[in-house]
Amino acid sequence: MSRIVRTGDTPAKTRNAHRRSCAEVIRLLAQKSTFDDEAKDMAAFLVFSLRGIGETIESSAGAWDEHNYWKKAEALRHKWRWTTKKSEELAILVVEGKWQLIAPQIIELIPHFSDVTIVTITRSPDWWVGARRALQKEFAERLSK
Repeated sequence: MSRIVRTGDTPAKTRNAHRRSCAEVIRLLAQKSTFDDEAKDMAAFLVFSLRGIGETIESSAGAWDEHNYWKKAEALRHKWRWTTKKSEELAILVVEGKWQLIAPQIIELIPHFSDVTIVTITRSPDWWVGARRALQKEFAERLSK
């Protein structure tokens, strides 16, 4: 019997795509001098990408847990725990419109994505257009509950 190889989306593949998105957006934001509407959407998109990274961690760690590699699972959870916290911090700043406080938060993210090599930008503005509106809508729904 031959080995089954999954070629579809895996948590690691999804996580790497989100990491690439974060790295590209951070680079593009660093080139901006002010927070225009596009930069505000980029900051909200960064929130969603960080959440995406955090969401892939538990499924990857769960796979390690199933094989009794609990040390590896906990190391993975520990390595990426910051993503959930940072995404919530950024989300609050974006929703409240505290743009002067976002730049230092983004600078703190740079070391986490320094290993992602970016030769060309592959994400077009279509990726983040409307992200701020979606984030504000999400927070409005949370408050109404």
